[in-house]
Amino acid sequence: MGKVIALANQKGGVGKTTTAINLAASLAVLENRVLLIDADPQANATSGMGFDIRTIKTSIYECLIDELDPNGIILNTEVDRLDLIPSHIDLVGAEIEMTNMPDREQILKSVIAKIEDKYDFILIDCSPSLGLITLNALTASNSVLIPVQCEYFALEGLGKLLNTIKIVQNRLNTSLEIEGFLLTMYDQRLRLSNQVVEEVRKHFQQMVFETIVQRNIRLSEAPSFGKPVVMYDANSTGALNYLNLARELLQNNEKTKISNAGKVIE
Repeated sequence: MGKVIALANQKGGVGKTTTAINLAASLAVLENRVLLIDADPQANATSGMGFDIRTIKTSIYECLIDELDPNGIILNTEVDRLDLIPSHIDLVGAEIEMTNMPDREQILKSVIAKIEDKYDFILIDCSPSLGLITLNALTASNSVLIPVQCEYFALEGLGKLLNTIKIVQNRLNTSLEIEGFLLTMYDQRLRLSNQVVEEVRKHFQQMVFETIVQRNIRLSEAPSFGKPVVMYDANSTGALNYLNLARELLQNNEKTKISNAGKVIE
């Protein structure tokens, strides 16, 4: 059964979709079977993987609203072992349509249940909001990865996100954990970047990934070519950062497995 990880931060422009695309691709390059679910109406993860959103006929929207079988809409990407469930602008209306549906926070969870056995990891790219679809993603996930940009106001709004996570843990998904905080858009020349790193590490300690994603031209260019950075320029700083992040995530999950096994033995 695949591990489901939501990438969430209601603040826009923090590198969330960039992380979703490139972490998914890096995990696939490291020989894991990965599914990326684009749960953002802007569909940037879909176009960033090389698909023309104007030609997408069926998307995550139909799975949520019309109970369409997700197995029928999975797209194969040009990265081996990496698949995509695309998004569409229709998703904007899904929140309103889902409001009166029974178990409305559990709809995405039931969609994922039909496909999770096929993958080692399922990553959900959430929209920059704390609406019903993001709530669905958190309810359906084993953990949440939170990108934090190394800029002014980095910690602003995180309290609201953490509060939402706590509510989900209490009421909807008691096993939801924080996978980690990922520092993005780091520029070592800027004193501010270094101050933010220090502040976030002081605040969240071991919950912060060792890997930091640096500002990188190749990383910024890759989506316009519809490619993850590892396919666009495998030797770039951005590609190496995300491969390191994927390795760190795999290592952390291996440790968790071992410690859980230890608990069972006890």
